Amino acid sequence: MSPTATPAEGAGPTRLPTGVPALDRLLGGGYDTDGLTMLYGEGGSGKTVLCLAAATQVAREGRHVLYIDTEGVSPERAAAGSGDGASALLRRWLLASPRSLEEQGRAVRTGCALVREGRRPFGLVVLDSATLYYRLALGTPEEDEARSELLHELAELLATAIHAEVPVLLTNQVWHNVTTGVTEPLGGSFLIHVAKTVLRLERPAPDRRRAVLVKHRSRPEGSAEFRITGTGIEGLPSEL
Repeated sequence: MSPTATPAEGAGPTRLPTGVPALDRLLGGGYDTDGLTMLYGEGGSGKTVLCLAAATQVAREGRHVLYIDTEGVSPERAAAGSGDGASALLRRWLLASPRSLEEQGRAVRTGCALVREGRRPFGLVVLDSATLYYRLALGTPEEDEARSELLHELAELLATAIHAEVPVLLTNQVWHNVTTGVTEPLGGSFLIHVAKTVLRLERPAPDRRRAVLVKHRSRPEGSAEFRITGTGIEGLPSEL
């Protein structure tokens, strides 16, 4: 069991704490270490911040992080608030910045092979955002091919989570369904089906974020709130 992993309530897989007490309670201890957790929401809702918080925590403990970034993550931002400094933490990051869905697929396959190889102690895999390049193919002749590529990437990530027993976080963009008036995750049912845990991120106030548990294999639906600060995330005073 990793230093931060905690037993789930009762029997079952371990968890990687999120850094937010209320969110950990909602998830039964944190992110699953044998499945995919999908975070979706509008821009600025906190998806990347949660991923960076988990990555920083894992790196601080001496384990490695595979971080596949399609949206321009700042390495310095990842180490914000850490006494170790950016350089010490980033030595434990395997950071890939693909510029197309094809490059994203290569990064997933190459990175996941390294994680499963076990030569370095990986504690987390992040794909942020999983659907940026897929979205660009929607409505074009390449849409079916893009969907197939994304499905293969998800299968690779899931196999890695199970084999290496590491949490895999993937963020997803959203679209507004004009028929139902509901904001939905991009990719529809196939992404929700593959993910074992699905969290919808909302921004109820400028200084507050809400994580709504949409799907979990053993936890009831619910929500948790947190605040984004200049150094990361923190629980609200009433939740501490």
